[in-house]
Amino acid sequence: MEQYKLGEMEQRFAELIWENAPIASGQLAKLCETAFGWKRTTAYTMLKRLCDRGIFSNAKGVVTVVMTRAEFQAAQGEQFINENFNGSLPQFLLAFSRRKKLNEKEVAQLKKMIEEYEEGKEL
Repeated sequence: MEQYKLGEMEQRFAELIWENAPIASGQLAKLCETAFGWKRTTAYTMLKRLCDRGIFSNAKGVVTVVMTRAEFQAAQGEQFINENFNGSLPQFLLAFSRRKKLNEKEVAQLKKMIEEYEEGKEL
């Protein structure tokens, strides 16, 4: 199982946690019943999966965020580039821009990001 690849329901469940954390695990199970029609055991099984991946933590009955949504998305992107482009961001951008031409604004944004990276600024 890929650490940062989520199925549709795992993604929806993760979004529910990010929106409500920190949250008591019992309260989370009730939210899942309302949102997804899940039984308590289903919610706890799904929670364990995402905790095992290091995305969330369930300690003393309280579910907390280990990876923010932004951190998780960054890790997903990194994993995708590693798996499909041998870890090469330039190769990914080349492949992407062959199918979708970048407009002037997007090119300017990329240039600005590179300049800020070179200057050591946080993106």
